[in-house]
Amino acid sequence: MLLALLVSIATGAQNIDYQNDQTYIRLRKDMTRGFNQADSAAFYPALQKLEDYLLEKGDMHGYYTQRCNEIIFLMNRQKIFEAYKRAREMSQELREKKLDKEMYMAYNMLGHIYRYCGNKESAKRCFRDVISRMEQAGYYESMPPIYMNIVNVEINENPEEAMRLLEKAIEIARQYSPERVFDIEARRTAAYYELGDTAAFNEGYAAYKVGEADGRTSVHGRQLEVYNLAMQGKVDEAIALAQEELGSDSYDTQEKILSKAGRWKDAYKALQLAYKENDSINSVILTNSMQGIQSELRIYDAERQATRSRTIALVIAIALLATLVLGMTYIILSRRRHMRQLNKAYQHALRSDNMKSAFIKNVSHEVRTPLNIISGFAQVIADPTLDIGATERQHMAQMVQRNTRIITSLVDEMLELSSNETSGRARKEDTVRLNALLMDIIASEEDALTDNTTMMLKSEFSDDFKLLTNELMLKRIVSSLLNNAVKNTTEGQILLRASEADGQLKLVVEDTGCGIPEKEAEHIFDRFVKLDKFKVGIGLGLTLCRTTAQSLGGNVILDTSYHNGARFIVTIPISA
Repeated sequence: MLLALLVSIATGAQNIDYQNDQTYIRLRKDMTRGFNQADSAAFYPALQKLEDYLLEKGDMHGYYTQRCNEIIFLMNRQKIFEAYKRAREMSQELREKKLDKEMYMAYNMLGHIYRYCGNKESAKRCFRDVISRMEQAGYYESMPPIYMNIVNVEINENPEEAMRLLEKAIEIARQYSPERVFDIEARRTAAYYELGDTAAFNEGYAAYKVGEADGRTSVHGRQLEVYNLAMQGKVDEAIALAQEELGSDSYDTQEKILSKAGRWKDAYKALQLAYKENDSINSVILTNSMQGIQSELRIYDAERQATRSRTIALVIAIALLATLVLGMTYIILSRRRHMRQLNKAYQHALRSDNMKSAFIKNVSHEVRTPLNIISGFAQVIADPTLDIGATERQHMAQMVQRNTRIITSLVDEMLELSSNETSGRARKEDTVRLNALLMDIIASEEDALTDNTTMMLKSEFSDDFKLLTNELMLKRIVSSLLNNAVKNTTEGQILLRASEADGQLKLVVEDTGCGIPEKEAEHIFDRFVKLDKFKVGIGLGLTLCRTTAQSLGGNVILDTSYHNGARFIVTIPISA
C-alpha cells in the first residue's frame, strides 16, 4: 500500500519567500496537519486556501505542487480513480501552459499510481526519471521525497539499497530542505524495525519522541507508535493500534508484527486480509490506463521537440513566402479543432471504462459467491451415494433457493435501474390499501431479522385508506430500504412510519444500526457505492430507490439529523 507522502515546493521556482512569508507558513502548516492526520474535513479547505494564495502570488510551481498533494491524499484514501483523473487534468494543464520544467510532477504521480497497482519496476523507472528531471531543473530541495518513494518500493526486496537511498535523502535534505530531515529519519527508524535492528530502532524512536515534544510531526509517526508497542512485547496492543490508526493499510504492518512475534497463524490471517484488500482493485485494467498516460507524456515530449523545429522552419518560411503562413495557420487551426474533438471522445471513453471497471469489480464478486454455494449444494444433493436425511436435504434446498433469490435480485436491480433511466415518469394505475401493502412488505423481510431486532409499522392512515400509485415500484422502494436496514442492524428496532405532509405520502424507515456518516449522505445514492464492502449486494439498492421514487414524482434522502442509526425519508405525491 502507498505510504503517506507530502510534496513540498522547490525554492528555485518560487515567487514567495517560503522561509519568512508568515501567511504561507501558516497556510502550509494547516494543510500539512490535515494531511498527516488523514483528516479530509481539515485538509481540503486548508489546501484550497493555500492554492488560492499561491495563484494570487503567481507561483505556478507552488500551485501545481499542491495539486500533487491532493492526488497523493486521494491515493492514501484508496480513491485511485479520482487520483487518476486529477493526474490527467494536471498533466493536460502543464502541456497547455508549456510548463516544461514542471513536467516531472506528472511522471511523479504516474510513478505513485504504478506502485499502487503493483507495477514496481515501472514505478521505480518513473521515480528515477523524476530525479533526473529535478537535477536538470535544479529542484534539489524537492528530491528527498522522490528518494523516499523508491525506498518504499525497494525496502522489502532490496533493503541494502533502500537504506542507502534513505541516507542519500537525509544528506540532500540537510543541505537543501532541513524541515524534511525529521520525517525522513522517522521513516528510517521504521525501516530499522522492519529489518530487525532493535538497537537502531530504539535509538531512532527516542529521537522521534524528542522531536514530537518540540512540536514536529511526521506522516510515519503512527507507524512508529505501532512498532514501539510491538518492540515492547505488547503485540495485541500494537495490532489494535494499527487497526485503529492505519485502517485497511494496516494488514501488511500486522503481518510483520505477528511474524516477528512467532504468531504464524495470526500472521497468515493478516496476510490473507491484505491479499483480499489488494484483489479488490482491477490491476490489469488500471495498469493499462497508466501505460496510456505514459505514452501521452512521451508524445508530449516528442511534439515539444517537433514544435521547436517547426518554429525555426516557420520563421525562415515567413521571410521567403508569406502565402505559406496562411496555409500553415489554416493547418494548425484545423489540427487544434481535431485534437479537441479527440480529447472529448477520449474523456467519454475514459468515463465509460471507469463505469465498466466498477461494474466488473462489484458484480463479479457478488455473483460468484452465491453461484459457488448453489453449485456446491447441487452436487451434494445430486450424489446418489451420499446418505443424508430429509432435514439436511431440505436445508440444502433452502440454501440453493436463497442464493438463487440473491442472484435474481442482483439482476433485477440492474434491469430496473436501466428501465427507470430510460422510461421517464411511471404510470400510476394501481389502487392499493396502503397499510396492508406495508404490512405485507414487513412480513416478507422479518425472516432475515436477528433474534435481537424487531420490525414494526406506525401509520397515521386508517386501514381503509387507498392510494393510487404504481404498486410494484412502491414495493421496490420500501423493500429495498427495509432490506438495507436489516443488513445493517444487529440489535434494536427497525421502524417504518407512514404519514401525510403537504399533499405528499411520507414514508420513513429508521433503524438502530451502524448508521451512515453525514459526509456520505449523497454519495451512498451513487452507483456501486458500498460503505461496507463485506455486505451482500452490488451497491445499486439505494440508487434504485432514488430513481424509482423520482419516476413516481418523489425522492429519497438520508436524514442527517438522526444519529441513532440511519433514517431514510421517502416523499411521493399522493395525487396523480
